[in-house]
Amino acid sequence: MDFLGLKGKNIVLMGVANRRSVAWAAAQALQEAGANLLYVFKDPELLQKNRSLIGAAAAICCDVESEEEMCGFGAAVAAHMPRVDGLVHSIAFANFSEGVKPFHATLKKDFLQALDISCFSLLQVCDQLKTLFSERASIVTMSISSTRMASENYGYMGPVKAALDSSVAFLAKSLSAELSPRIRVNAVGAGLLRTSSSAGIPGYLDAYLYAEKVIPRRASLETSEAANVLVFLLSERSSGINAQTLVVDAGMSVNYFDRDILRIVSRD
Repeated sequence: MDFLGLKGKNIVLMGVANRRSVAWAAAQALQEAGANLLYVFKDPELLQKNRSLIGAAAAICCDVESEEEMCGFGAAVAAHMPRVDGLVHSIAFANFSEGVKPFHATLKKDFLQALDISCFSLLQVCDQLKTLFSERASIVTMSISSTRMASENYGYMGPVKAALDSSVAFLAKSLSAELSPRIRVNAVGAGLLRTSSSAGIPGYLDAYLYAEKVIPRRASLETSEAANVLVFLLSERSSGINAQTLVVDAGMSVNYFDRDILRIVSRD
């Protein structure tokens, strides 16, 4: 039985950096479900780096920071897919090359670049694909489990992801009004994951190890678990979910005051 109903569906997938990416975990689940995938990479170098991973699958390149490349994105996708049933937007960037600064010392250029890549690109991509989206197309982006938890090491990406969450609601309304009332836009609010991109965040490992202790099952959130929810949101099985950020954190958010952790902190 094809429970998800994704067999033969055309999915545009953005965000595969390597085999540890959420986008790659989603790609594997989508392949198992029989979906047709079109991979989008930032540049030919990244595409070539991942060619052994994706095999002979169709792929195009688009740097979302380039206005010229974004203007041609719709046509590039249309050359491979005349209809788009789903979009996976799993791209984000923050410049931590100089370490994490206090939030009030965030550089304007860094904040705006992160906002452009991590949030505004979703709006641009949807606008480019609006003539290709099918009547019941589903769009899913990757967010975080909480944008109100002021984690020092995550810095300005918290507010950037908050903008992404808000954009999900506004996109859901605008696309349904202009294109089809059955188009949906949602986000997966994932807890701490062990990905290559997260490894570049200063102090992230300590936060990840803390998460392992706080999660009730005492085991971290797996990348595949977040990806599976993403794939579910692409399917018709989630047709009643729209304009939402689904938190996938294995219960971490209900257990910050775990008594065992409190005992350890109290001893300090």
